[in-house]
Amino acid sequence: MSAMGATESGGNEAGRVVWRGLITNVLLACGQVGVGILGRSTALVADGFHTLSDLLSDTLVLLASRFGARAADQDHPYGHARIETAGAFGLSLVLLGAGIGIALHAADILGHPGRLAPPSLSALAMALVAIGVKEGLYWYTQRAAQRLRSQLLHANAWHYRTDVFSSAVVAVGITGSLLGVHDLDAIAAIGVAILIVRMGASIGWQAMRELVDTGLEAEKLERIRQVILSIDGVRTLHLLRTRRTGGLALIDVHILVDSTVSVSEGHQIAEMVRLTLMNRVENIADVLVHIDPEDDEHAAVNARLPSRSALFARLQGYFADIPEARSIAEKNIALHYLGGKLHVEIMLPLDLAPTPQAGRAVQERFQKAASPDPDIAALTICFH
Repeated sequence: MSAMGATESGGNEAGRVVWRGLITNVLLACGQVGVGILGRSTALVADGFHTLSDLLSDTLVLLASRFGARAADQDHPYGHARIETAGAFGLSLVLLGAGIGIALHAADILGHPGRLAPPSLSALAMALVAIGVKEGLYWYTQRAAQRLRSQLLHANAWHYRTDVFSSAVVAVGITGSLLGVHDLDAIAAIGVAILIVRMGASIGWQAMRELVDTGLEAEKLERIRQVILSIDGVRTLHLLRTRRTGGLALIDVHILVDSTVSVSEGHQIAEMVRLTLMNRVENIADVLVHIDPEDDEHAAVNARLPSRSALFARLQGYFADIPEARSIAEKNIALHYLGGKLHVEIMLPLDLAPTPQAGRAVQERFQKAASPDPDIAALTICFH
């Protein structure tokens, strides 16, 4: 199964991971709100509603993983993996909003000391349970993200980790209230808010880099370069370009091969480059290989040269007075576009050159007739 073909099954598994997290969040939020009300902990109630807000992000992840896992179609020939990237960016905004909200709430508490009534030990116990459940969700989702190479699941895992910090703030705040240090929870909340904002900014920055087609890292590029150069028939390479789609990479590259190889051999070399890269370098979705008979990185020196049909019309005019030219068909001419000039090979029947001397004489007549053409660097007659 190809990397893009495997995306759909991975998307189904990603959906199951998110569904389990969503159900767990619903049960945990109900417990936090209920115990918070009974245990007189406004912070725990707020944390419960914060857990409920995760349902929004979980729904976003479900939709993005479902639609992002669809196979390529006519309108999306590279697949739908960028939907996952857009979802990760949206989730980063949720993280930024959560961090800023926690900071504002903590600042409000600092401005109104003693506003919260002392909570009960049951509230502290529930906060500790919430920490354990959220940490478990983080590791479960993070392992799935690594296995499926899903940027979106990775972002959602970090969202669970921010909820661990939020519940830890609640636990510290409840403990501080029980011990008489009423401002401790608000101070800790501001520190956690800074971490949450930093995580959201990091995830959003990575998603934005992918959306604007930022290339792979230098180490990965060097690895790709070395693999390409190890393929038999590749002389060198240039114009190596990469971009990401979801958790995978797309590559296109120009490789230089010997100028005399056939079209089929050049295609075979290109196919070996593609298959070897996808087998040896992880997380590559597809590779586009362009075959060059010469280095054209800085200039398209052959762009002005005539096409096959245009040149054939010229040659017919040059060879009008040569009887052997009546045996030439357009398909019997091989053209090599090299260095801004044409190297022409014409194949004639062997019976037109019964002796080596006769063959040389025929070639000289053809070469003399074509010599005025400024685009032809060399003309060779081959008898078969």
